[in-house]
Amino acid sequence: MRQMLGMVTLLCLFIGAEVVVHSMVAQAADVGEKEFTRGKDLLNEKQYQEARAALEAGLTKNATNAQAHFNLAEACRGLKAWACAEEHYETALQLDAKSSATGSTKPRVHKATAWRLLDEVTAWRLLDEAKGLIAGGKAQPDKMKQAEDSLDSANQLGLNNEQQTLYQQLQAKLPRQRSVALSNRPKPDGSTGAAGQADTLDMPMALVPAGEFTMGSNMADDEKLVHHVYLNAFYMDKYEVTVGQYAKFLEVTDMEEPPDWYIMNQPQHQKRPVVNVDWEDAVMYCKWAGKRLPTEAEWEKAARGTDGRIYPWGNEAPTRLHANYGRKEWNNHLSLVPVGSFEEGRSPYGIYDMAGNAWEWVSDWYDYDYYKNSPRRNPIGPATGDSKVVRGGSWLYISEFLRSAHRFSAQPTNKHFGYGFRCAKTP
Repeated sequence: MRQMLGMVTLLCLFIGAEVVVHSMVAQAADVGEKEFTRGKDLLNEKQYQEARAALEAGLTKNATNAQAHFNLAEACRGLKAWACAEEHYETALQLDAKSSATGSTKPRVHKATAWRLLDEVTAWRLLDEAKGLIAGGKAQPDKMKQAEDSLDSANQLGLNNEQQTLYQQLQAKLPRQRSVALSNRPKPDGSTGAAGQADTLDMPMALVPAGEFTMGSNMADDEKLVHHVYLNAFYMDKYEVTVGQYAKFLEVTDMEEPPDWYIMNQPQHQKRPVVNVDWEDAVMYCKWAGKRLPTEAEWEKAARGTDGRIYPWGNEAPTRLHANYGRKEWNNHLSLVPVGSFEEGRSPYGIYDMAGNAWEWVSDWYDYDYYKNSPRRNPIGPATGDSKVVRGGSWLYISEFLRSAHRFSAQPTNKHFGYGFRCAKTP
């Protein structure tokens, strides 16, 4: 009897202890939640200063809440407190990764969004640093060198339209125009010049030299007016991004797979263009590769050169020796051909498949009338819009869409089996 009473007593103690532990865990989970909820509500109302204060108060009690760090980063971004935003996006991503590794059921941070916003605020911080250095150190060469380095670092992250405008303004304020011999820079094909180390990019690129070219045509209303555009030098991928290359990106970044990935990611498709990617997918890949999406103007110059030709290969009407187009069905990705298959379809810079195979996302928003008022030097497209530009036609479309000046608009969230991309890079 005494043994039974002892066992009952131990069982009660064990149950009691377990209840206490669960209660403590629940209380720990609730720590800071009041402040986090208030902070989120204030953030939704765009009361950024008040939201920041509430979220910071909550994080002093519970510093392991990834979503709260993300919301605090958003509040700091609204206040243009770039260093604060940068710190808390990074922390949110780190905590989210730990949460994933431990199998936690807590709500996850949207990784792609967090990485994109982290790049954005880091670029703003670097641009602000350069602005301060230029304003306060025109007579000090070391500060000008720091400003140049900050501008270079910001540009490598990929700049939105507003940032690109500031970047160009700051470049113009440097005491001298920077001129670094391209032969001494790391080459995108993996070779090196006199200074620099081999580039680790997995795709060869072609240099498109600085200068003017003829943009637009009279063959469609949104291609008018025909105008001359000056572009700085840039590099363009010689080939569209392939399934195999995109597979490496997915392995490293844990990004979401595109629709029908299990069909595309087969041995026979590894050298065919990846498709079913939306605009943000393309942006994220290019950033991961140390590059960016080309502007619409860069894409058109890379496709047609400086002599105003209609197609990448010249003015001759398309044939099956020039491009992959006019097919009827996707056929489980077999309607696309391996990149670089059409020697006769190359552009003047040796770039392949700029007509057919896959439509290619570019960075610009689409505006039907943009050419009527677009800048004549380094245009980057409208500041806002509802749709993005895709260029080049695809395996599905008729020859009309293969013209290098042809413009097509697409919703940036579309994941279509004709939409792919290639990347560009600033020297």
